[in-house]
Amino acid sequence: MLRKSLLTLAMIANLGLAASGTVKTSNNPSLWNTLAELKSREFVDLTHAFHPDIPHWPGFDPEVRTTIYHYDQMIGSKGSGFLAHRYSIPGQWGTHVDPPAHFIKGKRFQDEISVKEMVLPLVVFDVSNKVAQNPDYQITMEDVQAWEKKYGQVPEGAFAAMRTDWHKRWPSMTKMRNEDSQGIAHYPGWSAEVLKYLYEERKIIASGHETTDTDPGISTSQDDYSLEAYILAQDKYQIELLSNLDQVPEYGAIAIVTFPKPFKGSGFPARVFAILP
Repeated sequence: MLRKSLLTLAMIANLGLAASGTVKTSNNPSLWNTLAELKSREFVDLTHAFHPDIPHWPGFDPEVRTTIYHYDQMIGSKGSGFLAHRYSIPGQWGTHVDPPAHFIKGKRFQDEISVKEMVLPLVVFDVSNKVAQNPDYQITMEDVQAWEKKYGQVPEGAFAAMRTDWHKRWPSMTKMRNEDSQGIAHYPGWSAEVLKYLYEERKIIASGHETTDTDPGISTSQDDYSLEAYILAQDKYQIELLSNLDQVPEYGAIAIVTFPKPFKGSGFPARVFAILP
């Protein structure tokens, strides 16, 4: 479906540009008109900017950022200096990718995820109203069935994102964790039934969420990360700490999910954005 839509956009763009005389027809294959059409659409950044004080998994130390060169520093005998930082961070920092090997020995590392798995139909399940009433909410099959009743089946190869509006609590660690007096965190999460359905029946490629974890806070407070382990055991990846899902439609957008390629990498900050229809 995505390929057909892109080809249609390219045909429309070619016809329009040829009629206006702004492009030369050529026998050389090109996707430039398709790109021009896509760039005419609205783009939404789904990524938090990271810095030393952002919310993170409690087991990690905060980021340490050191200036190793500065504009005022002379480099050799000619010219002025430049700005360069050294970053000391856990791989799982800010909006980040969790490759399968993060949890599962023998599964793919970050550099083994193909670039074709980074351009995907974006499916957004909006459970923000239910989360507002219950911060421990876990998405249900009823939520997914309501989406499919409205839009049709979740497409194979999709990126499935759960919108909870939890990103609005950023950058407060206290608000993101939402702990009670006993130190139990209360934030929403996925559910086993929904993940199994999406990954095994609908064959999605990846999923993402706005919280620090796949599992709800009441589970992670007991060191239960079984839902994250399930996803990564499928040899699939996930993105944590997404932002701005309230600015994209539930259906029809494209997700561009990018991240660096460290050899045998177990996770790294990601840059994720959506192209709106």
